[in-house]
Amino acid sequence: MAELHKLSAVQAARQIALRRFSPVELLDALLARIERLEPNLRAWVTIDADGARAAARDAESTLTTRSATLGPLHGVPCGLKDIYLARGLPTAAGYGPLKDSIAAEDAETVSRLREAGAIVLGKTVTTQWASSDPSPTANPWHPDRTPGGSSSGSGAAVAARCVPFALGTQTGGSILRPAAYNGVVGLKPTYGRVSRRGVYPLAWSLDHCGPIARTVADAALVLGVVAGHDPADPRSLTAPVPRYSASLRGVGPPTLGVLPQFMERADPHVRTHIEGVIRAFESAGATVREVALPSPIDLYLAAQRLTMQAEATAVHAAWLARDPDPYSPHIRAEIMVGQLVPGTAYLHAQRIRRRLAAETAAALTGIDAFILPTASNVAPDPSTTGDPSFQAPWSLLGLPAISLPSGLDADGLPYGVQLVGALLAEPTLLKVAAWCERLLAFDATPPLT
Repeated sequence: MAELHKLSAVQAARQIALRRFSPVELLDALLARIERLEPNLRAWVTIDADGARAAARDAESTLTTRSATLGPLHGVPCGLKDIYLARGLPTAAGYGPLKDSIAAEDAETVSRLREAGAIVLGKTVTTQWASSDPSPTANPWHPDRTPGGSSSGSGAAVAARCVPFALGTQTGGSILRPAAYNGVVGLKPTYGRVSRRGVYPLAWSLDHCGPIARTVADAALVLGVVAGHDPADPRSLTAPVPRYSASLRGVGPPTLGVLPQFMERADPHVRTHIEGVIRAFESAGATVREVALPSPIDLYLAAQRLTMQAEATAVHAAWLARDPDPYSPHIRAEIMVGQLVPGTAYLHAQRIRRRLAAETAAALTGIDAFILPTASNVAPDPSTTGDPSFQAPWSLLGLPAISLPSGLDADGLPYGVQLVGALLAEPTLLKVAAWCERLLAFDATPPLT
């Protein structure tokens, strides 16, 4: 059973349902791996070994009941970014004064995971309040590079095969960028597709919840579990939830739109790599068109940044005024800048946001997805969480986006290719991603063992 840690979520759920091994055996394999790697990886804030083992035993006993209906994630352990509430566990959000704050109930997403049979193994590292301060987590591909942020622990834990999948959040680029820097799959759904109830906010109109996993099929499976309307989340969408996993079947060559504005801003070796990926997709039958967005990228970034600063200030200003010392430098600076943003500037940013949304929706007409690098660079040094400029526009507009590992650079660091779809077009986006994933055939594993 030494290789159980290598299984994806889909593989693990299927094998457990077939009684090939038990949930307890899988959990024990993952706990043993965490014990070995965690001193150097530093991806976890809390490991709930006792709670997870009790849940695994319950899942194992269910397997002996012939009439039992198994959930789609029955017996599969997962990690939660430490801004998700999980009943009985502390949720600190990287903020010292909350380190002993025990949640009385689950976030809606966590509740849905448990109902689907998933086992909460523990809480993964987040930068403070899901902001952009450097993370203590190591990149499993290279200890002197950042794993990205703010979902650094989730990205690194999945990449290091400590857990099949984990939940992250994204306000700027914190699902997609850690996925790219850690060589795994990250899915940011349409804004409001997944409930944010029970998740500490950073900026209400920008925050997204989504999975970091090892395959597109895993991401589709997890999204199918956590997506859906939540009456207690005022921004939760009421649109029916498609069968995301079923959308991966019968996949043919897509129509992709290349965004030259982003390609021009990428590091030269990143641009060269993605150009090669696009040529390979064309050779396999994809239709590729160049699509020019009418407005400059900097306008998207300015509107996203101002919106985040103003909304983060609304969330945190009172706490910062009462007790500023526990706040880390970056989030403190963002809040202080946000206090200087006049209401008229915020409203103007929202008018620009609506215009950019209309322009971008028009640019997506007739194509299945935009294609671009997930990030302008591969993982930089750990003094930063990386460049969010290639992910933040889609957080601003609430568009679904997915990052796929697409290769390694000369230093053995992962590249990521990003696909962006229209609002609520996750079935198409996942279908395109599955087609691309098969061609990319990325099967490298990080050297951290």
